[in-house]
Amino acid sequence: MTKIEVNGALLAYDEVGTGTPVLLLHAGIADRRMWREQVPALAARHRVVALDLRGYGDSELPPDPFAHHEDVVGLLDALGLDGAALVGCSFGGKVAVDTALAHPERVPALALFGAPASGHEWSEETEQLWETLVGEVDPEDFAASAAGEVRFWVVGPTRRPETVDPELIRFAQEMDQRALAAELALSAVEVGELDPPAIDRLGELRMPVLVGAGAADVPDISRLADRIAAEVPGAVRLPDVPDAAHLLPLERPEPVNAALLDFLLP
Repeated sequence: MTKIEVNGALLAYDEVGTGTPVLLLHAGIADRRMWREQVPALAARHRVVALDLRGYGDSELPPDPFAHHEDVVGLLDALGLDGAALVGCSFGGKVAVDTALAHPERVPALALFGAPASGHEWSEETEQLWETLVGEVDPEDFAASAAGEVRFWVVGPTRRPETVDPELIRFAQEMDQRALAAELALSAVEVGELDPPAIDRLGELRMPVLVGAGAADVPDISRLADRIAAEVPGAVRLPDVPDAAHLLPLERPEPVNAALLDFLLP
């Protein structure tokens, strides 16, 4: 792990490999460790950077206002990179899309897994699924909250917890407890959003875009992937990966790595 100052905060990241740069942006229920299967696979051909977004993992959270997508560009500046392909999962995908819209000249390619877009509103179906699968949880009980979020996102609505790798569930809950603490701290800081948001600007994206989702994820995620692929000119929509939910790159690294190696420029 290395830390570097970006926009007044020390951000933590891992870096390995040489070649064209690739920046990995984690899900909101995780941290940079969720990319543990992608880093070595991509490093054979790329300079791979896995970032902890501000406040998450080992990155700091000063009280000053900031925007995650501006931190991404600040990290590129700090590392002396003109640009980098952005690979994002879930919330990291949202940050990646915001970055690509705000600074398209810095993002030569974009790969999104289980990603929403800023300005998207979850459907009533998703809200009802949460009530059915998780229900009321004490937000101050990070362990219970993490267990609920992992049940919803990592197991997914169509699978039973006992059918999912227990090590994946354990690791996801560990990461999510830290992420929940991060989100609580972030709620006290002014976090800038892309304006106007991305959901109605997808057609502005002109770089190559790859979009994927897990077949066991909540239905809204697959629909979002369909929308991104339909509205971004030339976007490539991967088939939904069977027996995988929201942390697709962590749960099913083989098809994700193969798709990324095929998609990213050498």
